[in-house]
Amino acid sequence: MFRLETEVDKARRDLLRKRLRDTNTAASPVLRALRGTPAERENPLHVWAMDDAGGLAGGLVGHTWASWLHVAYLWVDEPHRGTGLGSRLLAHAEHLAAAERACASARVETWDFQAPDFYRKQGYEVVCEIPDYPPGITEYTLVKKLVTRHR
Repeated sequence: MFRLETEVDKARRDLLRKRLRDTNTAASPVLRALRGTPAERENPLHVWAMDDAGGLAGGLVGHTWASWLHVAYLWVDEPHRGTGLGSRLLAHAEHLAAAERACASARVETWDFQAPDFYRKQGYEVVCEIPDYPPGITEYTLVKKLVTRHR
């Protein structure tokens, strides 16, 4: 028999994560090949746009892992929207990911009221649509193949 518990437990969470990682590594030759290499860890990738006064005009926060760029946040301050700043931030992050970190693809999640059309215009394709997440909102996952441009 088992006893089910619902308490938040950091030690058990960490043990569970380790056991899942070990199981996944044993089952996947791809993950096994990553272990012990620099590509094993997520590497932060941040791009900031500062205005003339030194204030934050926009930014992108993401990370690279296993030849992927994952965009977590992309935001542009209201006065700078429509100027192309978001496109510049994203393009710069994609360039760094491809040229300096050998990333071949990028991914992002966004809600229907945020920026799915913006990402489509940047060459991203919807690969997942989750309606009512949260209720009344649709979440999209979009991906893009990155191209390394030689200068």
